[in-house]
Amino acid sequence: MSFTVAIVGRPNVGKSTLFNRLVGKKLALVDDTPGVTRDRRPGDAKLVDLRFRIIDTAGLEEADPETLEGRMRAQTELAIDEADLSLFVVDAKMGLTPVDQTLAEMLRRRGKPVVLVANKSEARGSDGGFYDAYTLGLGEPVPISAEHGQGMIDLRDAIVEAIGPERAFGDEEDEIAVTDVDVRLPEGDEDEELEPAYDETKPLRVAIVGRPNAGKSTLINRFLGEDRLLTGPEAGITRDSISVEWEWRGRMIKMFDTAGMRRKARVQEKLEKLSVADTLRAIRFAETVVIVFDATIPFEKQDLQIVDLVLREGRAAVLAFNKWDLVEEPQAVLADLREKTERLLPQARGIRAVPMSGQTGYGLDKLMQNIVDTDKVWNKRISTAKLNRWLEAQQVQHPPPAVSGRRIRLKYMTQVKARPPAFMISCTRSDALPESYVRYLINGLRADFQMPGVPIRIHFKAAENPYENRRKKR
Repeated sequence: MSFTVAIVGRPNVGKSTLFNRLVGKKLALVDDTPGVTRDRRPGDAKLVDLRFRIIDTAGLEEADPETLEGRMRAQTELAIDEADLSLFVVDAKMGLTPVDQTLAEMLRRRGKPVVLVANKSEARGSDGGFYDAYTLGLGEPVPISAEHGQGMIDLRDAIVEAIGPERAFGDEEDEIAVTDVDVRLPEGDEDEELEPAYDETKPLRVAIVGRPNAGKSTLINRFLGEDRLLTGPEAGITRDSISVEWEWRGRMIKMFDTAGMRRKARVQEKLEKLSVADTLRAIRFAETVVIVFDATIPFEKQDLQIVDLVLREGRAAVLAFNKWDLVEEPQAVLADLREKTERLLPQARGIRAVPMSGQTGYGLDKLMQNIVDTDKVWNKRISTAKLNRWLEAQQVQHPPPAVSGRRIRLKYMTQVKARPPAFMISCTRSDALPESYVRYLINGLRADFQMPGVPIRIHFKAAENPYENRRKKR
């Protein structure tokens, strides 16, 4: 992108609505409640013929630096310093407040270009607030309606004038498209032909989920080496699913911080429901999901439900036992956690679990290695020849049970997809195969093909009878 723009203003003036309008998607949560946005959220904006990077920020308020509002203000100031231009949004319908005057003075001191935006200008009685905006001393305000998309052409012209045509229409860097690399097939082994090599260079999408106050944002900040995300002792600080990008051992990682997920019965407010829905979207978009447990109170019912949700969505899962620096007698606790993991999560036998501390950085490198190893398993493909030899051996060792005096025959097996691994078995009387035998096959696949901790799907298809539609001849 040629330049960066930060959207700033006091709470509830429509910053996130404008952000969604410019990026063309409903990425940021929007609600009538003031102070919905807390972290700064980046996005790629398009405004007529302009392409630029945009940052949505929290509403600026006067507050003590140690409070939550004070920490939110610090994040917004970092966004202003990072940006080349600020869109200062005021509410033309409500008019100016002393907070607007304070923010205007702060932006003037920064010495960077500012475009004054009078939002909600379509409302009846907004003329007074629009003309009051001239008193801020930041030039002519641009009347817009972020909700209805009015005034976008004028906003585009104001941005070009503020930052200069050369910067606004500068040559954009050519984006490198990430495509599948060519895979060299090993020579001399026909069984390996359908097993492509794992691409170590492909960017990896990782979502961090868990209960509120488990330390998800602190963990990501430690990975990045900076206070990129808002943290604190209060539970439920994160509301939006924020994506950050960084590099680990030469590989690009796109990591999503998500809102804490409480039990469904406790989620009453509309805003929290929106946050949970945003978290679910992040889980579906990610490839590997890290479920963060509080090591001091692990395996709450909600923890197990979150793991089950991730596996049902078909994502690769890794458990992270955070706050390990607070654990007394770590060896005894670790043995207990291993036993509980195997007992309470039988649907994810062999799932990787890592003790770590987002506060001190302990175990983070091991966690990332486990994320990559789990993603390899999640992408794994097995040749049809190997699968059919394995299926024949499984039936010899433990034949399918006879139902109503008739034995079920498993004839043929192939892998239909990866991410997660899914297999199709052609068999007789597929509807009569008991669930216990399906679990036997899944556990055998995990053990024999080294696929621990990822969801495995097996679909059964009734074998076709070539004589089914042929009429009997008299």
